[in-house]
Amino acid sequence: MANDDVSNGPSPSPRAQMEEAPTKDAIAYTPYTLETTLTGHRGAVSAVKFSPDGRLLASSSADGTLRLYSAADSSYPLICELAPSTGPGSGLSDLSFSDGSRLIAAASDDRTVRMWDLESQTQIKTLTGHTNYVFCCAFNPQSNMLASGSFDETVRVWEVRSGRCLRVLPAHSEPVTSVDFNMDGSMIVSSSYDGLCRVWDSATGHCMKTLVDDDSPPVSFAKFSPNGKFVLTSTLDSTLLKESKLSGSEDSCVYLWDLQTRKIVQKLEGHTNTVISVSCHPEQSIIASGALGPDKSVKIWVQKEEEEQEN
Repeated sequence: MANDDVSNGPSPSPRAQMEEAPTKDAIAYTPYTLETTLTGHRGAVSAVKFSPDGRLLASSSADGTLRLYSAADSSYPLICELAPSTGPGSGLSDLSFSDGSRLIAAASDDRTVRMWDLESQTQIKTLTGHTNYVFCCAFNPQSNMLASGSFDETVRVWEVRSGRCLRVLPAHSEPVTSVDFNMDGSMIVSSSYDGLCRVWDSATGHCMKTLVDDDSPPVSFAKFSPNGKFVLTSTLDSTLLKESKLSGSEDSCVYLWDLQTRKIVQKLEGHTNTVISVSCHPEQSIIASGALGPDKSVKIWVQKEEEEQEN
């Protein structure tokens, strides 16, 4: 991207989401090992995410379901399966937890965003307005707003309490592939197959900055860094821009990177198809990864000290 805060770096990941993996320095690095494989989805896994409080793991799928697992148990028992709709066009592409882990939202192929209360496990909102598949969604840190991106090339900003659409951002000239809020919720970043990343003022909808690479490869994912100073992106020409520690890949592996050297420190092998999504536990050295069909599984990878492995 033509931006001082972003620099080029290699990656094998053309599509998967990126996360800041909890790794150690190269000398003391302890490898991750496969602990659990979760099955049950009848279609490709589209997203996996830990809840902000670390108690839950959620996965969404092209089969139209959300599956919620308990992350407090190493076997990750299934808590419930939420099915907003069935039949053609009911697949889910993304999910997002609210900051307090009380709500979960899912982006659907039926052009809606659906929201559930996790305590009651009931659907409380159906957000309508997009005119094509909804591909991505994200709560702001305050959990009073939700952004969604669609194949209709727009980003919509919603008020969570009422379900009202606050504004429609004519964001891109191709499908919107990801949306994310910065740490204080004042900005939204959106990415698109049009090769652009745009940064928006979440309060006014004003486009503050457009980030574009000279070659303009389609951008499949964009996310603010934890300090909000950088935008991390993944493009369909298999590069990462700026720094990322963890990525999924089309070769069925999960790659962990050293931020300083930009070298791979570990390759996690176990999936049998493209790893489309990865997520890190907010407090523990645990990674979840989800794959497309026919794999359709979620795998849990754990970093254990030598004493734990021996026991």
